[in-house]
Amino acid sequence: MESDIPWPSLGSLDRLDRRIMHALQVDGRAPFARIGEVLGVSDQTVARRYARLRGTGTLRVLGLVDPLRIGLTAWLVRVRCTPDAAASVGEALARRTDTRWVSLISGGTEISCIVQGAAPGQDDTLLLQQLPRTPRVVQVTAHALLHVFFGRDLSPLTRTGPLSPAETAALTPPDAPARRPTEPAETAEDPVRLGRDDQRLLDALAVDGRTPAAELATATGWSPTTVRRRLSELRSSGALYYDLDFDHGRLGHLRASLWLEVEPAQLAEVGAALAEHEQVAFAGAVTGTANLYAAVVCRDASALYRYLTGPITAISGIRRLETAPIHRTLKGTGLRHDTRHDIRRADSSP
Repeated sequence: MESDIPWPSLGSLDRLDRRIMHALQVDGRAPFARIGEVLGVSDQTVARRYARLRGTGTLRVLGLVDPLRIGLTAWLVRVRCTPDAAASVGEALARRTDTRWVSLISGGTEISCIVQGAAPGQDDTLLLQQLPRTPRVVQVTAHALLHVFFGRDLSPLTRTGPLSPAETAALTPPDAPARRPTEPAETAEDPVRLGRDDQRLLDALAVDGRTPAAELATATGWSPTTVRRRLSELRSSGALYYDLDFDHGRLGHLRASLWLEVEPAQLAEVGAALAEHEQVAFAGAVTGTANLYAAVVCRDASALYRYLTGPITAISGIRRLETAPIHRTLKGTGLRHDTRHDIRRADSSP
């Protein structure tokens, strides 16, 4: 029987492509020599395959900031428009640098996106001023993201990719955070403070997570040694993580947004259960009546139906569930960027 989870096949990509992609999901800055050693191929082969995947727009490695770890609020925003306006409003949102995962949902009549809130003392103009007053915007709702159960550097590829546990362990960097997102913190952590040079570092990684240390040193004014040390510090603190930005249009699967109303006393339990589901690409606790949001990936409508009537119903504590198929993703986890005009050199230093 064909799997309901489309990630292992990833369209027409061959097994080595998929293994390289899985390796980069484990460690986006792993040297190609290290990946080749673990996968049993040459570093030139890994470099050539990655250059092709990136050059064709299939994927990019990005270095991203967890807003919760640096003291910012991330907002899950839903925008309902008149039927003729959703695409144009969505495109305008996708062009902003403070938005991620801008998608047309519910048959293209609604927009969802994640917005990184402004730093303390700055105006949050997108949420509080611009969107509600935009012509043909009917309703705007915003839910603050409180906790991530599954996401950030973890994806369905983490669970269902072709690497063995031993290969995954061999590629896991020593500065990876010890606590995974599904595990609650025992004590509150102080936010990581970022300096001006940190921002220049992170801006470069948001375009290409594999930017060589020498180029990052030029951007920040630091030495390559300082760059490597700061990268390790930011990663181990959880403030910086690496993720893959896919061309979802090429993958040919069905994605949907789920808003769940969960008994407050069981929110952590339900979130942890969702994090174990192979279909779940993201799960987080949010503010509002629907206090848990999840994004799921299924092979087709029948597979989504089996998921909603099977694994979801087996979780106790869910009062209500709203499902909205994702019609089209206008922007994924990274900034808008045309890879045809900025193909990195085949390798980069970690």
